[in-house]
Amino acid sequence: MSNSLPLQAMLNARGAPLDAASAAGRRGCPLSDLRDRLRRSGLRPTRQRLSLGWLLFGRGDRHLTAEMLYDEAMRAKVPVSLATVYNTLHQFTEAGLLRQLALDGSKAYFDTNPSEHHHFFLEDEGQVLDMPDCGITVDSLPDAPEGMEIAGVEVIVRLRRRHGARQS
Repeated sequence: MSNSLPLQAMLNARGAPLDAASAAGRRGCPLSDLRDRLRRSGLRPTRQRLSLGWLLFGRGDRHLTAEMLYDEAMRAKVPVSLATVYNTLHQFTEAGLLRQLALDGSKAYFDTNPSEHHHFFLEDEGQVLDMPDCGITVDSLPDAPEGMEIAGVEVIVRLRRRHGARQS
């Protein structure tokens, strides 16, 4: 999705697109689709949620931290605080629009692809990559505690450069 117009110029005071044809490249309105997606997830499509949702979902599947999204919002001149970014990410996660990944104890990563899949974590760069679907199986899981069931299994393969290895 092209973001040639400044984000705020594309939204009116209620978060509606001002020029749906140019915002959507004449293929439908991505902001209208986002508004519908938020409503279907039980979230009110506020201006801030629409603005952050546009930044989050407008570039396909990716992984980012709250700080990364906040930096993007500042560059796009979206007036939000870091606290609002954190709150919105957690609301989107609870609504099933994002998946939170616990990869690094100091920061949470959010995945715009909430489907069940596995990841590589490049420790040196703090970068998360989707693992190709190669039929990973996890055998011999312990039984869940009484009254609980296993909801899913997530594999995270942590990678780091070998000592002396060159970057490409």
